[in-house]
Amino acid sequence: MPIYMDRHDVSETVTAENVAQLHHEDLKIEHKFGCRGLTYWFDDKRKTAFCLVEAPNKQSVHDMHNHAHGEIPHRIIEVDETIVESFLGRIEDPEKALNTELNIINDPAFRVIMVIETSNYLNRLEANQLSLFTKKFHNSVSKSIKYFKGSIVKKDNENYLVSFKSVSNAVYCVLKIKSNFKYVTPKFDLSNRKINIALNAGVPVSDKENIFEETIVLATRMCEVVKEQLVFSNEIKALYESENRNAIINTELVKTLKPAEEKFLTQLMDYIEGIWNKPNFNITNFSKDLGYSKSQLYRKLINLSGKSPNNFIKEFRLHRALDLLHKQHGNISEIAYDSGFNSPAYFSKCFLEKYGVLPSKYIQQHIV
Repeated sequence: MPIYMDRHDVSETVTAENVAQLHHEDLKIEHKFGCRGLTYWFDDKRKTAFCLVEAPNKQSVHDMHNHAHGEIPHRIIEVDETIVESFLGRIEDPEKALNTELNIINDPAFRVIMVIETSNYLNRLEANQLSLFTKKFHNSVSKSIKYFKGSIVKKDNENYLVSFKSVSNAVYCVLKIKSNFKYVTPKFDLSNRKINIALNAGVPVSDKENIFEETIVLATRMCEVVKEQLVFSNEIKALYESENRNAIINTELVKTLKPAEEKFLTQLMDYIEGIWNKPNFNITNFSKDLGYSKSQLYRKLINLSGKSPNNFIKEFRLHRALDLLHKQHGNISEIAYDSGFNSPAYFSKCFLEKYGVLPSKYIQQHIV
């Protein structure tokens, strides 16, 4: 049976004991709706509760809550229990205290999400160098994440998605990974090899379809777009400085986005992801559709990404084309046109300038 997570935004007067009682009422009648309540999280500070329920469908979850106590969820999404456990640490109720009727759980589902991306140069070395670097890199990152009590949700050769309960641990982990990176990188390749790390924070259920999707999307965009290598959202900065009264995040090491920058980044990427592969796209449309003058857009993009509008869209297309090449979604000509380039020859020229290798050579090196 599918598993669902729902979100309840509760009033200021609601306590952990109140939520435990509501959960208790759910368990009394869950069988009538074919449901099985697995656990819940309650955040007294943010006044949110999240229930994890095995059920035939979303409507069954809604009806169970409605009949049990009338507190119907504001949002319900389908989730994977393994992913839930990776993000939140459990999929069942914690052990109940002895001699108590209610299992009162005052455990927030709010998490700090870390996204790590290494440059595509990671896959550009000879096989023996690649395996040696990859092993050292992953050992170093995994050790740091474990030390600072992070939970790895997903990883591959180039990317990590990690969940933390503590914002301070997440910040210290970022700094440690960045510090260690130069020691696992061959000196001859230091100028080419880069690591980008972003931190954002949020709750598992939002208006999006997937767990923590809103938080992950912004963190990923921060990694891919912002010119600095270490980037924190404004909320991370506020939470960190709240947890550490005398500590200020070092702005020479870390770029902290302002709310207006986060808003622009979201607006920019929502737009780009809708038009990036259209060959008739032009910069006049770019600024006009976003509601800026050409000079305003140029200034905002340079400040955020270090790239002009023309270079930004070109590099975005190249990044997507590289992914298509790696996944073998067509030959070079097809991928060039599918990525918005007007000719395969121009695509190959831009690809060589960006990655230092022709698309044909990249395929020979990496596609078996």
